[in-house]
Parts: sequence; C-alpha cells; structure tokens
Amino acid sequence: MNRVTHLLGIKHPIIQAGMVWCSGWKLASAASNNGILGVIGAGSMYPDVLKLHIQKCKKATQFPFAVNIPLFYPQIEELFEILFEEGVEIVITSGGNPGLYTQRMKNRGIKVMHVIANVKFAKKAQDAGVDAVIAEGFEAGGHNGRDEITTMCLVPSIIKAVKIPVIAAGGIGTGRSMLAAMSLGAEGVQIGSRFAISKESSAHDLFKEYVLSAKDGDTVLTLKELAPVRMLKNEFYSRILKLYQKGTNKEELKELLGRSRIKKGIFEGDLIEGNLEIGQISAIIESIDSVKTIVQEIIMDYESAKLNLFSFHD
Repeated sequence: MNRVTHLLGIKHPIIQAGMVWCSGWKLASAASNNGILGVIGAGSMYPDVLKLHIQKCKKATQFPFAVNIPLFYPQIEELFEILFEEGVEIVITSGGNPGLYTQRMKNRGIKVMHVIANVKFAKKAQDAGVDAVIAEGFEAGGHNGRDEITTMCLVPSIIKAVKIPVIAAGGIGTGRSMLAAMSLGAEGVQIGSRFAISKESSAHDLFKEYVLSAKDGDTVLTLKELAPVRMLKNEFYSRILKLYQKGTNKEELKELLGRSRIKKGIFEGDLIEGNLEIGQISAIIESIDSVKTIVQEIIMDYESAKLNLFSFHD
C-alpha cells in the first residue's frame, strides 16, 4: 500500500481515465470491481445523464469510483450539485483553475485530484488543496498540455515541485510502462487509451477497430490555437492539415471543428468526419479485451518486469 492506494481505497495504484464517450458507468464499475479506480467521464454528459450514470455505477460496484469533470464545462454548477446530491466521494478535475472549486468539495469530504501538465499548475493545484495531482505527458490522447512535455520528463519535475502524491499519465498502457513511471517516483498511474477500447468502453466498435490498426506516428497533437488535442490521422485531420498549410486562424479552426465532432468519431463510429482522440500508446494495443483481462495483464507484466529488473542488478 502507498499513499495513492490508501487515499483512494483501491488494491492497485491504477486509475482508469475519465474519457469522453468511453467512460460510462459500465467501464467505471468494471474497473472498480477489478481493484483499480473506475472513473465516469462527465465531459460528454448532460447533468441528468451524469446523475443516471452515477446511480447505475453505485448499483454495479461496492468499491470506490470517481467522476472526472473538466472545469471548462458550461454547466459546471449543475454537475457539482449532482456530485453533492449523489454523495460522490472522489472527483478528478481538469482543464481549469482548481482554486475555484476544490475547497467546496473538500468541505464536503470529497477527495480531489487535478490533472496538470507542468510544474506551475502542479503548484497551483497543491496550493488549492487537492489531495494528489495527475501529471499527464503529451503522449496522452485527447486534450493535452501546450508545452509538449513527455511523461518521462514531466513526472520527475512535478515530484520535485510538490509534496502531495503524483500519479503519472500519458503513454502508459502496460505493466512495464507502469513500472517505469513508479521508478520515476510516481505513486500511481492513470491509463486511458487501453481502457478506451476495452469491451466495457462505450466507444463505437468501428472506432475500437480503427485504433487497433494504428501504428507509431499515426496520432498527432494539433489544434493548439484552440486547445491542444491528440487524435488519430483520418480525413478530418487531413482537412485540419490543409487549413494549416494554407495559413489559418482560430475562427476557421473553430468552424471546421464545429460541435459534436468527438461524439461523431468515438461514439458514433464516423471514421471519416469524426475526431478520433487516442494516445500514442495505441500503436502497441493489439486486442479489444475486458477490463478484467487488461488489469490482470498489466499487474502480471508489472510484477514480471520488477523481478527482471532486480535480477538484472544481482
């Protein structure tokens, strides 16, 4: 047991990331039932939908689970009211100033973690009173840090800067990469892409199959003028690239992005016009497995890698 497993009440120091259009109650409860922290991704949910997912998750697991809330969400106050009404005990925030909301949650006994991508925001999160930070390198899928700091470089700098537990994220999908993160000083890991295409993920089967076909170099970090995002290359990305090649601006990019582009790609399976958000680790994912299989495989790989490392030093 370390500070992260103690804080969250979980067996393994692994968090299933709260990913839009992937992380509903089925994925979150399956993760929690297998000894890690399951997370409902509220970023793609209307308030009444989030409430339903929380209630279903409560019925499906007796173990701790969390809700991830992007702080730029337009109906943020309504989401917080639901969290309070439903007695959610763990919240992960991202994409905004944790100082605005952390104390309100702490006053209600909620454990709070915040996703950061540089030292400056890690310190701000600690000052705001969060219990832990999730240091996410730019290998991660979806919204990302502007500085493009890799997990290998980010985690040690965050650990040096704060006293609270640090959880590593970005490019982690195997037990060996988990061991690497822990060796850097992280006390836990957050894994997204591997669970995004699990059997329990609510992502469309066409999206999952497309991810399996990904090779190294098939994802790209783009749209930094709006909010940096890592996505798989497809026809939609080609249209973004053409705008950049001719010279573009925020207004043109916003118009092209439009609304519901992520839903179209991940949830509806439109591989042409959809935004297919996934991390660089997608290049080594070989199958669509159950959460149980994924967790078991990661833990076995972690323990095996740790033994091999010790035997190497002997």
